[in-house]
Amino acid sequence: MNQSVIRIAECPADDPACVATLKAGLGPGPFALVVVFVSPEAGEPGSLLSGLSQASHPAPVIGCTTAGEIGAIGYAEGLVVAVGFPAAEFGAETLLVPDLSRLDAQTVIGDLIRARGTLTQAHPGWDNEFVFLMIDGLSTKEDEFASMIAPGLGGAQLFGGSAADGSRFLETFIFHDGQALRNAAVLALVRSRCEIRVFRFDHFQPTDTRMVVTGADPARRTVQTINAEPAAQEYARLLGKDPQQLSPFIFAAHPVVVRIGGRHHVRSIRQVDDNGDLIFYSAIDEGLVLTLAEAQDMSDHLDTALRSLSRNGTPPDAILACDCVLRRMEAQEKQLTTQISSLLRAHRVTGFSTYGEQLNAMHVNQTLTGVAIYPPVVSP
Repeated sequence: MNQSVIRIAECPADDPACVATLKAGLGPGPFALVVVFVSPEAGEPGSLLSGLSQASHPAPVIGCTTAGEIGAIGYAEGLVVAVGFPAAEFGAETLLVPDLSRLDAQTVIGDLIRARGTLTQAHPGWDNEFVFLMIDGLSTKEDEFASMIAPGLGGAQLFGGSAADGSRFLETFIFHDGQALRNAAVLALVRSRCEIRVFRFDHFQPTDTRMVVTGADPARRTVQTINAEPAAQEYARLLGKDPQQLSPFIFAAHPVVVRIGGRHHVRSIRQVDDNGDLIFYSAIDEGLVLTLAEAQDMSDHLDTALRSLSRNGTPPDAILACDCVLRRMEAQEKQLTTQISSLLRAHRVTGFSTYGEQLNAMHVNQTLTGVAIYPPVVSP
């Protein structure tokens, strides 16, 4: 799976020789950074992380659990996917936030600014940078955290994804320095002599159907009433469906969007609880105006979007991406998995399926966010 700019390796999550397989697939270092996406099917990840950290030393190893992986064949499940950033082309610093319930904005922003400064001094001729965030997808802290750290980004663009747990929603993990942590986040600050482009794609258009959140519990991302009616019942009515028909596939196909900063952003519904309340993947509050959105053709849109990443006729050499689990569900429901996987493979996309995505200061849903990495410029 190796590419010319970044190195990629994968193996089944139950491979007893997983560390050796990944090490061989990544090839010789040195690496500035290794990122690993681990299926929940791997079980207890401690020995895997310890082995990878030792095998990759001194490069830091970071990662998270997934709701599916994007590997050599496109969409996949039950894999461990490792991405190595060679030190010849990249420099990296990592920043762990071990407890999202005890955030100190000044400390995190200060650490972020210092890490960017360290990278700049270490690689003064490399002007291309990005920040990659992985954060616990069950923490409900993604919105707060993305907004909080924005002042420390400077000119760097941030993208990221929320660690996932398949379709179970029980336990999600962030990996750093051989540890598997809950309620944590890890940032990778990367500089490169390769040109890069951070992007975000979604394939939805707002309709004329609007609704108002009239009862909500923001801390739990739960909506009790919409238009002063029980939330699930009113949402189903606006779709012309019976509330008993609501399912993750319906939520994936019929999301709601909010307008922020002149652009619509998806606020995806995760599930209906036993009380008939709607639980969301991202921040929600009373008084928020929601608009039903309709999907464009997912395959056609993705093809056009990925082609748009070419620069002067040159496509990216590699793409590292965070893809919402609801996109994967929609592809399955519409029998588009084969087409989507073919496009991801053709455009050299590697990554994982998430419980939410981040772009700069925002936590978003049902998007594909990532960084396109182009071949390094060869000096004459």
